Amino acid sequence: MGSLVCVGTGIGLAGQISVRAKSHIIHAELVFSLLPDGFAQQYLAELNPNIVNLQQFYAQGDEVKSRRLTYEQMTNAMLAAVRAGKRVVGAFYGHPGVFACVPHMAIRRARSEGFDAWMEPGISAEDCLWADLGIDPGQSGHQSMEASQFLFYQHVPNPCCHLLLWQIALAGEHTLTKFHTSSDRLQVLVEHLMQWYPPEHEVVLYEAAFLPVHAPSVHRVMLKALPGAPMSPATTLLVPPARRLEYNLEVLARLGLSPEDLA
Repeated sequence: MGSLVCVGTGIGLAGQISVRAKSHIIHAELVFSLLPDGFAQQYLAELNPNIVNLQQFYAQGDEVKSRRLTYEQMTNAMLAAVRAGKRVVGAFYGHPGVFACVPHMAIRRARSEGFDAWMEPGISAEDCLWADLGIDPGQSGHQSMEASQFLFYQHVPNPCCHLLLWQIALAGEHTLTKFHTSSDRLQVLVEHLMQWYPPEHEVVLYEAAFLPVHAPSVHRVMLKALPGAPMSPATTLLVPPARRLEYNLEVLARLGLSPEDLA
């Protein structure tokens, strides 16, 4: 009977893949991959040559194609192999469950049809960000959301903690047919953020390093300069806290505590 496991390959090529994920790939009958470039694809082929590259489902050349259709085609390809009785592995860049809808869709459908299907975690760009920037998110807390979702819905950031906005290069792009946004839409994002942060507040445009010989990309700019800053589809925006944590005096009183007790 067919089965499906979706694994993460981590961000750093070869070095961040877990022992369990690597074992699943080696012993799979068929591996579906969605990785960032040929180096990663070559590494995967050395582990298991029976690979289907899911990149083929993206729009090619001048073709205009919704990513919703692309993701549906990727999911259907994986499920067809599971239904054919194959031990299937989906190998995805970073963590397979973080800003990656195909693994979730495929696992959910496989389970609904009675197949064994599960996910193995991987190292995500967020994990790399905390390490590379030397930040412990536990000190002040953090919020994390997709940049367009932050714009389209009534999210309210807490300026006392770190705010992560994923896919900043797509902020405000709703058609799912493009891989970049416009400076005008980024300006809307900036003006939206200025409800909680001053225009001179320093933000960080971050990209994790993929190869061991590369350093992470860390570009610091003032919030008001964000629309003209360089970014790619892999860029994550970190908005650091704009003010210190504020005591909840009502709750502290109910607990019989005071701010001095927490100093």
